[in-house]
Amino acid sequence: MSSAPVQRKKIHPQKFVLWIAMGSIAMMFAGFTSGYMVRKGQDNWRIFHLPAIFWASTVCILLSSITIALGLRAFKQRQMPKYRALISTTLILGILFAVLQAIGFYQLYHQPQIVNISGVIEQTAKTVRVDGNPSESFLFIITGMHLLHILGGVIALLIVFFRAFRVRVKVYNATGLEIVATYWHFVDILWIYLFVFFLVNQ
Repeated sequence: MSSAPVQRKKIHPQKFVLWIAMGSIAMMFAGFTSGYMVRKGQDNWRIFHLPAIFWASTVCILLSSITIALGLRAFKQRQMPKYRALISTTLILGILFAVLQAIGFYQLYHQPQIVNISGVIEQTAKTVRVDGNPSESFLFIITGMHLLHILGGVIALLIVFFRAFRVRVKVYNATGLEIVATYWHFVDILWIYLFVFFLVNQ
C-alpha cells in the first residue's frame, strides 16, 4: 500500500531573503567585535564604561519583543482591537529604545578618556581628544551600523502601525507582520549580544 507523498512546507521567498540578510548582519557584527577584541590588547586603547541608560533601553527592547509577539498572535486570531493596542505599544517602546540608544552611545563616546598605553592606565581631561585612537573607530562603526539597523526596525514598525489603523482588514495574511516581528526580534538579540559584549569588555 503506497503512502501519499509528504509535501514539504516551503519557506516564503521574502522570509528566506530576510534570514539570509540577518545571517550576513550577524557575521558582520561578529567580525567587528572580534576585531575589537584583538585590537583591545594592544597599546593606545581607550577604555569605555557602559552608561546606565543602556539598562533601561534593554528593558524597552525586551518588552517590545513580547508585545510584538503577542500582537502577531492577536492578529492571527483576528482580535484587531487587541492587535492595534499591542502594535501601538510596540512602536512606542521601539521609538523609546532608539532614543535611549542614541543618548547612551552619545554618553559613551563623550566620557572622560582613559587610555591604556603600554599597560599603564592614563586618564586625560574630558575636553582632550585622543586623535586617531582605534577604539573610537571601532566604536563609531559598531554604533553607526547598530543604530542604522534600529532605524530600519522602527520604520518597519511604523509601516505596520499605519496599516493597522488605515483600513479595515479583509484578508488576514500575517506574512508581512511575521517578517517585521522576526526582524525586530533579531534587533533585540543583536543588542543583547552587543550589550553583553560591552559589559564584559568595558
